[in-house]
Amino acid sequence: MKNYRVSISFAILILALAFSSAPAHGQAETLGAAIAAPIVVKTVDALKPKAKMGGEWLRAEVIHANAQAIIVREEANGMMIHTFTFAPDLKDKMQAIVDKGGYQYGDRVKILHQVGQSVALKISGKPSKPL
Repeated sequence: MKNYRVSISFAILILALAFSSAPAHGQAETLGAAIAAPIVVKTVDALKPKAKMGGEWLRAEVIHANAQAIIVREEANGMMIHTFTFAPDLKDKMQAIVDKGGYQYGDRVKILHQVGQSVALKISGKPSKPL
């Protein structure tokens, strides 16, 4: 008989707790919250990188160079390797440099190029003498 009373009182306690739980006031959805306007966020131009009209200079180390293209490794990030072809007005200058021995592995150069493109507009740097 004692076990029966404990079981019934325990069941009544569980049912009372189950039915007494109600949502908190912060959880209840009100009419004002349902039709609230979205928050508008403005973009700040100061945080966006500005595009340069003339191009960007890249400091790099030569891996391989010939009359058609140059392959370089960035000085700032040694894992970034770029291949540049030459602009039409730069091809004659590069052919003359290649005829004299050209750029060798390890030569330091600066390459002017348009951001996002792989065409070198200018190359500055002294080619080393071949062995």
